[in-house]
Amino acid sequence: MDRFHEIEVFIAVHDAGSFAKAGQRLRLSPPAVTRAISALEDRLGARLFQRTTRRLAITEVGTRFLDNARRILDDLRAAEREAVGATTTPRGHLTITASVTLGRSLLAPIARQFLAEYPEITLSVLLLDRITNLIEEGIDVAVRVAPLPDSTLVARKLGTMQRLLVASPGYLAAHGTPIVPADLTRHAMIAFTGLMPNREWRYLDGRSGKAVSFMPRLEINDAVSAIAAAEAGEGISVALSYMVAEKIRQGTLVPVLTDVTPPPAPVHLVYPQSRQQAPKLRAFIDFAAPRLKRDLDGLRLIGEPDPE
Repeated sequence: MDRFHEIEVFIAVHDAGSFAKAGQRLRLSPPAVTRAISALEDRLGARLFQRTTRRLAITEVGTRFLDNARRILDDLRAAEREAVGATTTPRGHLTITASVTLGRSLLAPIARQFLAEYPEITLSVLLLDRITNLIEEGIDVAVRVAPLPDSTLVARKLGTMQRLLVASPGYLAAHGTPIVPADLTRHAMIAFTGLMPNREWRYLDGRSGKAVSFMPRLEINDAVSAIAAAEAGEGISVALSYMVAEKIRQGTLVPVLTDVTPPPAPVHLVYPQSRQQAPKLRAFIDFAAPRLKRDLDGLRLIGEPDPE
């Protein structure tokens, strides 16, 4: 049996979650799927799936093999396209992701511009306030705002973002401006859970990392709503600089405790590693990266550190 066919079936079984669904995707009978997985397991000398009548679970060996299997299959397909000259024009489908707020304000407009430039490419844009597993979830590229852990992903740095506390001038006039972090415990705090998951403000004091905990007056999982509440004078909220740069310039929000902030968060485009990068992915990265960098630079605040 063809080894590449076995790998294709293995990946399909994992992604579909069952032998039957994988067979439907590949237009194979259930016995053909079983034979392909058994042949691959025999060659590797290890079980790739734990199978019961109710559950299918990938083994530790299968997990280690999965990323390499995807790269092998991607490289083969790219080599085949290159051999017949199909790589000259970017075409096909891409799935991209970012956080909800960043996606709405920065990524979605660039995605629409990209589609106008590349009519043979289609896009799925997933705006999610969680870290996605690109390989397991079938995502081609993501915008990440956080330090990156060691991984097999390729990262292209776009810049940095500062996390900061903001309040309206009216709120500060009525309740006073916090001078030290401990003052936050006496204020109405509006906690955006994406940036304050533990109900605390983490900051640098010199070179030491510190935190102040508080009970928020309002806790919400949507950045736009949290910022709107702060703008309406209901308390002090947290935001990334790009979310509030224009409001600060307009004077409807004021940053507070600017001398005790966390270090800037790096912003990257990340995508799975492959020796043969698909033309559609290469086209998107080359198109989106400089535009995202330009837009992020334009939203930097006065006094915010320059991106590296």
